[in-house]
Amino acid sequence: MVVLVERLSKIYFKLENHFHHHHEAEAAAAEEALQASLKAFRSDVSIGLNRLLSNSKPGSSEFISFSWIQQCFELLPVINKAFAKMVMEIDYPMRKWEASSVEEYLNYSLSLMELLNSISSSISHLGHARLSLSHALSLVENSPSMAIERLRGGFHTKSSIKEKFKRPKNNKVEDGEEEEEEEDRFCSKKEKVVDEALMELKSIGFWVCGVILAGLSGDAKAYMEMRESEGGYSNSALKSLDSVICEVIMEEEKRGVLKDVRELNDSANCLAAALETGKGDSSSEKAEELKRRLEVFEMVLDNLGMEVDHLFSKLLAGRNELINGIRRNIQTA
Repeated sequence: MVVLVERLSKIYFKLENHFHHHHEAEAAAAEEALQASLKAFRSDVSIGLNRLLSNSKPGSSEFISFSWIQQCFELLPVINKAFAKMVMEIDYPMRKWEASSVEEYLNYSLSLMELLNSISSSISHLGHARLSLSHALSLVENSPSMAIERLRGGFHTKSSIKEKFKRPKNNKVEDGEEEEEEEDRFCSKKEKVVDEALMELKSIGFWVCGVILAGLSGDAKAYMEMRESEGGYSNSALKSLDSVICEVIMEEEKRGVLKDVRELNDSANCLAAALETGKGDSSSEKAEELKRRLEVFEMVLDNLGMEVDHLFSKLLAGRNELINGIRRNIQTA
């Protein structure tokens, strides 16, 4: 009987040891899969940033132009899509998130929507400026003196950004707090992965909006406030981009950050000069050149406006879906 008990004990010990190692292996594999998904998210984000960085060479024809602004804006849906893909891969939809992460995402999406509204306002301002210059162009034939006066006025891009750049409250645990609080905040490893990805999502999203606003408005205020609120970037590609962009935006602010706007002003001034000298052939050519530039400008302005509206609608729909889900959970609880 004693021998039998000893054998059973050994078998039980081996089985327990086996299950323990098996559980550890499963946990390690799960942790590895989570980190792989986070790494894939960061890789997708870095690819988009590096693509933009390759087109961000001071002095190049594309840099801080409408074409470049368009590429910059396209980063927003790219990083949002990469974030959604990661959340799906780790099987951790928003309805499972901790309340603090849900609140942080809602705050971020609301701030992003406010920034998109500011971008829309800047686009609208540029649209009015384009109409003003088009009107000046229409006066060339019958009222050249009035046309000269209005053409000399140039293409005004300055649009005041009244509200200070607002960044949502950071719910991350500050340095110096107890490690137990850190563990409470990340009650699951999936939660921690989501939190890290969300930090990067916010950082890049705000950077993109700040740069676009600076370019469209000709005012570096939004961009500089964004940089101050951020206090540094963890993504190396974003650091490289920012170091290039910052210097150019500050240098070009006085004469208009956006390359297309500077070219429109130059074209308008050239036409005004030709009208003043009375050279008919020259003024006709300059008028045609300005007309062509204004048509292209109108097209790219409309395209960017539609993309901004589309992203705003998607963010609003996502927020409403998440909020409605929270309400249903409360009602059924």
